[in-house]
Amino acid sequence: MTHRNPIHAQGNDPVETVTSALHYGALIQARRALGALNPAEIAHLLESLPLAERQLVWQWVDPEDRGEVLVELGEEARAHLIEHMDDQALREAAQGLDLDDMADLLAELPQRITREVLAGMDKQDRQRLEAVLAYDEDTAGGLMNTDTITVRANVTLDVVLRYLRMHGEIPPQTDSLFVVNRFDRYLGLLPLSTLLTEDPDRPVTEVMDRSIEGIPAATPAEEVAKIFEAHDLVSAPVVDAQGRLLGRITVDDVVDFIREQGEHELFSMAGLPEEEDLFAPVIPSARRRALWLGVNLVTAFIASGVISLFEGTLQQVVALAILMPIVASMGGIAGGQTLTLVIRGIALGQIGKANSRALLSKELAVGLLNGLVWALVVAVAAGLWFRDPQLGLVIAVAMVVNLLCAALAGVSIPLAMRALGIDPAIAGGVLLTTVTDVVGFFSFLGLATLILT
Repeated sequence: MTHRNPIHAQGNDPVETVTSALHYGALIQARRALGALNPAEIAHLLESLPLAERQLVWQWVDPEDRGEVLVELGEEARAHLIEHMDDQALREAAQGLDLDDMADLLAELPQRITREVLAGMDKQDRQRLEAVLAYDEDTAGGLMNTDTITVRANVTLDVVLRYLRMHGEIPPQTDSLFVVNRFDRYLGLLPLSTLLTEDPDRPVTEVMDRSIEGIPAATPAEEVAKIFEAHDLVSAPVVDAQGRLLGRITVDDVVDFIREQGEHELFSMAGLPEEEDLFAPVIPSARRRALWLGVNLVTAFIASGVISLFEGTLQQVVALAILMPIVASMGGIAGGQTLTLVIRGIALGQIGKANSRALLSKELAVGLLNGLVWALVVAVAAGLWFRDPQLGLVIAVAMVVNLLCAALAGVSIPLAMRALGIDPAIAGGVLLTTVTDVVGFFSFLGLATLILT
């Protein structure tokens, strides 16, 4: 009988290969497999490992790759590794990165390391890096890379081609060159496809694309993502208030931002930090989650307080205690659907004052329709189960009321939070649950008190 090597039983996924090798103590094989991973895969592997194994694998990472790996890591995992690196290792990790990646990393390094890295750069690169560091990371200026190729509008395409051959290389994700005047003011794009297919004797000014405007450096990253989506861009110019070209944003930077925003929305709805480390220490993890649990406990006490108002009714009609969770649960699910839809619409810029009333009307209609359909189903089921048609009527009316309130809350809560400058994803779910629980219990038990007792 032949026995399969458990390390190879996981298939061809190199990350899984390293993880399995570590699990079975095959350190030589794990280190060999690590060498086949790119920086993004190494970052994914490190975030998948408990802290002790993570520190071991980090020692195996090629020093030349450590900077790129740190940039790919989530904030908490990156901070943990930086904490255990000496100054020389931190300097080596920062050197050799693209300027936009270096800016992201330097923002989290000790100030003494940042000063040493800046001091070791030539004047031009230092000025470029300082230009990126001057902007918030979630703006066009914070996303941009200053590594660009510019051309003048009055030269011919043949001159541009000869310039590129002399230059020898172009930055990654370059699909267009940027046309500027002698004051470095952005004029338009020269797509590489145009450069290669048009008559080389034609001047740049005749063939350049003027439809793509420069993105102001202070533009929020959310707006940048919308611009890339609307125009199907691979790269875009970033300009200052006077229209001078500062740098460019590439689609990989936008994809990274979109991924981070998705994680932010997901974690915020659970009350977690934006990039909580999967294997973060127990005490810090418990401390961060405690606040959210406390808020939820307060809302649970509020719902329990509503129930206590009808203690006498519950004692007389025991069936109410059995059916009561159905009303609150249906309201919570329906409200959650509306809340998610509205939060997404806000994030995409699809909801404003002009259409919020129409959206509310639509969601109320959906809530009423679903309320009537499922109220009928639950009324029949409850009436047959407990042989009490009045009980079926009570739960049916309560369900319709709660689904209407859930729709109202699902639309109004995120809009109100946005108006107050609060991220709707942070506390919208807790507030919605409180509303649907309180309304559900109050309507159900209140109607039961009036009709059944």
